[in-house]
Amino acid sequence: MADRLRKGLYPGTFDPIHNGHIDIISRAARLMDHLVIGVAMNIGKGPLFPLEERVALVEEECAAISARTGASIEVLPFDTLLMTFAKRVGATMIIRGLRAVSDFDFEFQMAGMNARLDPTVETVFLPASERQHFISSRFVKEIAMLGGDITSFVTPLTYARVMARVSQA
Repeated sequence: MADRLRKGLYPGTFDPIHNGHIDIISRAARLMDHLVIGVAMNIGKGPLFPLEERVALVEEECAAISARTGASIEVLPFDTLLMTFAKRVGATMIIRGLRAVSDFDFEFQMAGMNARLDPTVETVFLPASERQHFISSRFVKEIAMLGGDITSFVTPLTYARVMARVSQA
């Protein structure tokens, strides 16, 4: 019997991608044969960047991770139900990062719903690293828009893109 590829899906809005995301992607890539990063449209969150720009930025950030680790990473946009997208890309695992107990409560419910929709796809939780557990895209955007320093929360590439976008606003 041939070995089955471990194909994971890490979904999110990534508006913008930050060091917490980078940490989860790097760690998840070590566990998977192939990792798909699903960039959700999620208009309800009022994104700073349009979907196409978020996908491009995540691709650039993941190229650096892939080059550093040798991981197979693919970035794709989606605007469907997560489990529909997971089936489309052939994922057998959904990767979710957890920052706090409040994340766990929501994610635990979501994992249960997703398992009911497709019991063949497992949800795997990765706790945020201690240096990243407080970072959220919402906080990064808010700090940047109010003139604060976000350099410790994002890579230089993302910093430049966020500051350019904020200065246009």
